[in-house]
Amino acid sequence: MRIVIGAPANGAALKDAIVAALKADDRVEEVLDLSTSDITYPDVSFRAAEAVADGRADRGILVCGTGVGTAIAASKVPGVRAATAHDLVTVRGSVENYDAQVLCMGQNVIAAPAAVALVDLWLDLRHDPTSAYGAKLAEIEAYEAR
Repeated sequence: MRIVIGAPANGAALKDAIVAALKADDRVEEVLDLSTSDITYPDVSFRAAEAVADGRADRGILVCGTGVGTAIAASKVPGVRAATAHDLVTVRGSVENYDAQVLCMGQNVIAAPAAVALVDLWLDLRHDPTSAYGAKLAEIEAYEAR
């Protein structure tokens, strides 16, 4: 799997811990880190979401202070669904139910060991388009296409 990741300065420490885990994971073939010391959360979010939308990455991870700002910004890129998730239920639901390609986390919300454990689970999660959520996602996609 090819993962794009990014964070502004207020998410750099957690992002670095996640990058280290991803680089050590056999399921991950490439980690593209878009972070710079002066990048803003909207800019890194747009860039990461565009990498997913245009196929340069399979999924993305964004980290800011809360994970909310990055999710809002990344979701502005057409065809991209970004979700803020800090626990087992929301991480699982973000992919299995909502087919979110971008996971957003907050450095001020979750400790690095917990975030890395959730990313480990996230790498194996898949969306089933024939599930009850398939029709709901089609409804969202139709609205977005208007």
